[in-house]
Amino acid sequence: NMSRFWSDSVHNLTPYTPGEQPQIDGLIKLNTNENPYAPSPKVEDAMAKANNKDLRKYPDPNASALKNAIAKHFNIEPAHVFVGNSSDEVLAHAFRTFFIQDKPILTPDISYSFYPPLSRLLDIEYKSMPLRDDFTVNVKDYLIDNGGIIFANPNAPTGIALAINEIEYLLKNNSHSVIIVDEAYVDFAGDSAVRLIGQYPNLLVTQTLSKSRSLAGLRVGLAVGNEKLIEGLERVKNSFHPYALNSLALAGATAAFEDLDYFKSCVKKVISTRDKISVELKSLGFNVLPSSANFVFATHPNHGAKELFQSLRNRKILIRYFDSKRISDYLRISIGTDQEMAQLIDVLKELLAE
Repeated sequence: NMSRFWSDSVHNLTPYTPGEQPQIDGLIKLNTNENPYAPSPKVEDAMAKANNKDLRKYPDPNASALKNAIAKHFNIEPAHVFVGNSSDEVLAHAFRTFFIQDKPILTPDISYSFYPPLSRLLDIEYKSMPLRDDFTVNVKDYLIDNGGIIFANPNAPTGIALAINEIEYLLKNNSHSVIIVDEAYVDFAGDSAVRLIGQYPNLLVTQTLSKSRSLAGLRVGLAVGNEKLIEGLERVKNSFHPYALNSLALAGATAAFEDLDYFKSCVKKVISTRDKISVELKSLGFNVLPSSANFVFATHPNHGAKELFQSLRNRKILIRYFDSKRISDYLRISIGTDQEMAQLIDVLKELLAE
């Protein structure tokens, strides 16, 4: 048994399962919330320019140019910004920096499915707080003794956003531990908690360039918060991965943050398609949760989600199905181009008619 070489704790891990990345020709891929539009052309230019003989040198370990661009975007100081090789890595550093406590952390029972495996990896006890029946977060549930709180806002896979005054209520009533608001989807309609970081020293907001900036392949994430929180993150990161972002990623990510017009027009297109598809799905009899993200979460009263998922896959349309309690009747559909969504609706019409 070759796994005898593993550390003991590795035997008990249940790793995160990423969405499928299949190599099928002509597939309409609506399963991993990727942006259907290309990144800003300025990103490609910046990366091409950085792709030169200087790759023999290490990248800037402090990522100063990128931090400055992010700080400018949010109208904050660079000292309030942390960057990492994907927001998953940023979250891993944050869990290690703030959540290794003698009390459990609190997280919604339905949220980003990366939090439980990460907690188990770091031996952090976590408590799942049930969402209400309508899948909204009840912040009052979180006012119990805890070693930290994390939730995605807008939430995944539901797409539902928690109002900023609810987050502020939680911050006011929970000042003894760090609250991480994971804003991977915030640009698609949510109100960002970034503007609260000056008031609440225990608030950390994480974001990614994978969704609204069409850079899932580049792996760049960030966190913003009080200087002391950032300092703690830097200590952990520099004990683990000092040169986290490579030179090409730094150049591309900086250009993405600088091209505000492109970012805005791209987000606008995704929102408009999302709102249109929600209406179309409802007209086919689906119940669609109100989405503030770049995907919709929907269920059909007369058709099983798993069967629909499989039938769509057979027709070369890939969406996401989660075989877990409370949400096994739901399908998560990423927003593609208008044309891709029109094809999805056509196929669904045929399937529902059968």
